[in-house]
Amino acid sequence: MKTESRPRSPHLQVYRLPLLAYLSISHRITGVLLTGAACLLPLYLGIIAFWPQHYDILHGALASWPGQVCLFVVSVCLVYHMVSGIRHLIWDIGFNLEVRAAERSGYVAIVVTIALTAVIWFIACTQIYGGAS
Repeated sequence: MKTESRPRSPHLQVYRLPLLAYLSISHRITGVLLTGAACLLPLYLGIIAFWPQHYDILHGALASWPGQVCLFVVSVCLVYHMVSGIRHLIWDIGFNLEVRAAERSGYVAIVVTIALTAVIWFIACTQIYGGAS
């Protein structure tokens, strides 16, 4: 008997996932990350409320580059999850259910996520670093 080197059933190494699969997986991952961020928010508010002397330490941690990266990731997750959720609501109504329309809305979701995140960070940085007084 000769052994075959290929997998017996469809496998991720053989087949390329379509864009809609990646977007669906991303929606789930961003939901999990946002749940983790939402669990940290009461901790952050509790530290500010009950130990105000530690606010400077917490603020310094969030203002550092690793803190900024974390805040950026959370903001991208929040915007993407919101935009993707709106896509799902549109599908629930019964629109854009064809494959081409769904793929098109996926590309729109990616572009809108990038644009909204850029606008949010632009506004935040101009407010913090010398925009309006």
